[in-house]
Amino acid sequence: MAHPRTLDLVIFGGTGDLAMRKLLPALYHLHCDALLPAEARIVGVARDGLDDDGYRSFARTHAERFIGKDFKPAEWAGFAERLVYAQVDALQADSFASLAERLNGRPDGQRVFYLSTAPSLFTTITGHLHGAGLVAADSRVVLEKPLGHDLASSRQINDEVGRYFAEDQIYRIDHYLGKEPVQNLLALRFGNALFEPLWRREWVRDVQITVAEQVGVEGRGEFYDRVGAMRDMVQNHLLQLLCIVAMEPPASIAPDAVRDEKLKILRALRPFGLADVATRTVRGQYKAGASGGQPVPGYLEENGIPGDSRTETFVALKAEINTWRWAGVPFFLRTGKRMQEKVAEIVINFRSVPHSIFGVPATPQHANRMVIRMQPEETVDLHLLAKQPGDVMQLHPVRLDLDFAEAFRTRRLEAYERLLMDVMRGNLTLFVRRDEQEAAWRWVEPIMAGWQAADDRPKPYTAGTWGPAGSSALLSRDGLSWHEEI
Repeated sequence: MAHPRTLDLVIFGGTGDLAMRKLLPALYHLHCDALLPAEARIVGVARDGLDDDGYRSFARTHAERFIGKDFKPAEWAGFAERLVYAQVDALQADSFASLAERLNGRPDGQRVFYLSTAPSLFTTITGHLHGAGLVAADSRVVLEKPLGHDLASSRQINDEVGRYFAEDQIYRIDHYLGKEPVQNLLALRFGNALFEPLWRREWVRDVQITVAEQVGVEGRGEFYDRVGAMRDMVQNHLLQLLCIVAMEPPASIAPDAVRDEKLKILRALRPFGLADVATRTVRGQYKAGASGGQPVPGYLEENGIPGDSRTETFVALKAEINTWRWAGVPFFLRTGKRMQEKVAEIVINFRSVPHSIFGVPATPQHANRMVIRMQPEETVDLHLLAKQPGDVMQLHPVRLDLDFAEAFRTRRLEAYERLLMDVMRGNLTLFVRRDEQEAAWRWVEPIMAGWQAADDRPKPYTAGTWGPAGSSALLSRDGLSWHEEI
């Protein structure tokens, strides 16, 4: 799929944190690698009273530190020429006239609207874009998560956005799907004959998916307290990773072929009843502790957090998939803020050999496992047993690792770079379809309802640890441990 020659990428929230931290650095790297269309412009849209030069100066000041060592003044100068600005109040329809004036000067260009704003503004913005005559048949809109706070609000947003954009014009972004190891999981599973025979209940003991953050709410307390870890991470990121691990082989890599298989997994997830919520989920809230050797406040002491908040900053749960391939295999999902390490990984634990001829007990500690790590570094490790050197037949754990930086001596695209490229090229494979999103909401809603019905506070855990003690107990009931505890 080729790029259009003339393209306007319009970023609503163009002076916001996501734009400066992720979007502009990603676009800068694509510019440096000559991967942007020659005539592509980046149109920052916000309420701030800036002109083009003012926006370029603002962008350099705020985005440079996130570009880091790759920042080069000469390259930035060329990139900055692509940046223009339109002052728009998203709530005022007549305010879109200035944006229309900017865009209508290139009537034959394609338009991509990236809504890096609160989801509550999605329907208003798309309605005003339509009213200003800015939505064409080839226009695209990118929606950031969380898309609503439950199934009903998600449907409402999708219905309203769907009035102006067809489903194949809507790109619901989940940046974890753009990460290199996730792509390599697809390649490992479906590009090799080695793993597919083992990728099933007969040989997989359990699967663990962890996305842990060391940071707290980072000045976003008021927003985060309305969302919590379940809506912020589980409903989207972790369930999408689960789908990639568990899906059946698609007929092709075409967008709907892949997304059809993910949808089947979401629909096959065993639903939670009230008793299941009590025994198969753990939610927590961090209290004061230490992170990176420095003292940090508890969640209730963060700015913007009510002193009686019951919002969870940690979730662990045991999921099961009712299919022939995965029946009886537990999938453990875990995410939290102020955790001991920053790590995102998928761990596939294989069953032990049925009988060891070497005198080594067949324990989980000696089982084979594959670890797909997405952060802080991007690697795939395969843990095996091999003979330890010497005159005695003694087995010792060894690791075969694929380090992408070493294996491929080229710069890897970051997640937002890849996904922005796919938006510009019209490739929907790595984006979430509406029915997928609704199936995910359908599964998590009973869990949230169960928490509310129980009226329990989240279990406290000290900042800088791996979460509440109940998280380890969740696995120990099955005789298992989290990967870092093995």
